[in-house]
Amino acid sequence: MPNEIAEQDFQGAAQAQATDAEIGARIRSLRRAKGLRLTEVAAQTGLSIGYLSQVERGISSPSLRVLTTIAAPLGITYAELFRTGAVDTASDSIVVRRAERGSLGLRGTGMEKQLLSPPGGSRLNLYEVVLQPGGASGEDLYVHGGEEAGLILEGEMELTVEDRTWRLQTGDSFRFASGRPHRFRNPGAVTARVLWVNVSEPV
Repeated sequence: MPNEIAEQDFQGAAQAQATDAEIGARIRSLRRAKGLRLTEVAAQTGLSIGYLSQVERGISSPSLRVLTTIAAPLGITYAELFRTGAVDTASDSIVVRRAERGSLGLRGTGMEKQLLSPPGGSRLNLYEVVLQPGGASGEDLYVHGGEEAGLILEGEMELTVEDRTWRLQTGDSFRFASGRPHRFRNPGAVTARVLWVNVSEPV
């Protein structure tokens, strides 16, 4: 049993590192396509050039706050950073099969986001957020453009918006403007699943 657990941990760490590398490569590709230097992105985001370079090389694992911050000067929503499967083009970007879901697992956060809506530049995006016990968006409150809402499908979630905190149970729901500082975490002992909607501002 200990060997099996160690093997699972190793596989999980390897997958997380591969995801970081994919996200970093995607960010670098988008930055270059926009004709932006790292110095320009650093100036617009307040993040250091060294840290941005580490993110692009897959050395550092970015938080949700960092991803949303980097997405702004690139002119995208962070939904466009998700890894996606082979999308069925015959569906005209209307249907997403389970195997086609884009996914974004953030190393060390205990959280995974799956993109349930078709990729491709829409301002409306639907996610399933899976939070392991103790999993969180991060210690820091963060902001981005748009509006969001959600429904707790399983487990519980603690949501903080500005100076107020709510402990939400299965069946509870929420909505708030994304420009209000916020964060969330799973304070429970079981995995939480949240259906989450983001509507971004026009780019």
